[in-house]
Amino acid sequence: MATFTPALLVIDMQYDFVYGSLAVRNGSEIIPIINDLLAHPFAAKIASRDLHPRDHISFAATHEKPLFSKTVIYPPGDIEQERGLEQVLWPIHCVADTLGSEFVEGLNQRVLTGLVTKGTDQGIEMYSAFRDPWHLANTTLPKLLKDHGITDVFIVGIAGDYCVKSTASDAIDFGYKTWVIRDAVKSVHDSGSEWGDMERKGIKVTDSAEVKRLVV
Repeated sequence: MATFTPALLVIDMQYDFVYGSLAVRNGSEIIPIINDLLAHPFAAKIASRDLHPRDHISFAATHEKPLFSKTVIYPPGDIEQERGLEQVLWPIHCVADTLGSEFVEGLNQRVLTGLVTKGTDQGIEMYSAFRDPWHLANTTLPKLLKDHGITDVFIVGIAGDYCVKSTASDAIDFGYKTWVIRDAVKSVHDSGSEWGDMERKGIKVTDSAEVKRLVV
C-alpha cells in the first residue's frame, strides 16, 4: 500500500492580508476552517509569512508609481535584463516588525510545527513558499517537507491567485501530490481563473470535508 504522509501548508494568514493594507475580501471567514484542519493529524503543519523590508521591490511606493499598476522586475545580477517578470505594485504590507506582518488573531499558531519566512530580500519578490520566481534560492520549506517524509501537500490561505497558486505550482514541481482546499482559500480577484490554472498544472482542487475524511 502506498505511503500517505500529508502536510498542511498555511499560506500568509497575516494581519495585513486579512484586515490591513492589502486585505483580501472576507479573508477572516477562512480562519475557523483552517483551525479545524489544523486539529487533524497532518505529519507537518507549516505556515508561511511575508516579512518585507519597508522599501521592498513589490511596493508601489518604492517605484513612486500608482497602486496596483505594473512594472517589470529582474533578478539580481541580470545586467542584460533578460529574465524580466511582470510585477503588480502593491500597497506597503507585511513589513517586518510591524503589526501587519503578524499572524492574524484567531489563527491557532500553537499547533504549527514549522514556519517559513519569505520576501525578506529587498530586490526579490517571492509569492511561493518554496522559492523565488527565478529559482535562485529555496526557502526552508523544501527541507522541512523532506525531513518529515511528506508525500502529499494540502494548501490553504491567502491569496488564491497569487501566493497559494505559486506555492501549489512549485509543490508539483518539487514532486509532491498537491491539493488546494478551496473553501479554506481567499483570492484577490473574483474571476476564479486560478482554479482552472491549478487544475491544468495537475493540482487537485478539493474541500475541507474531503480532506478531513482523508487525514484521520
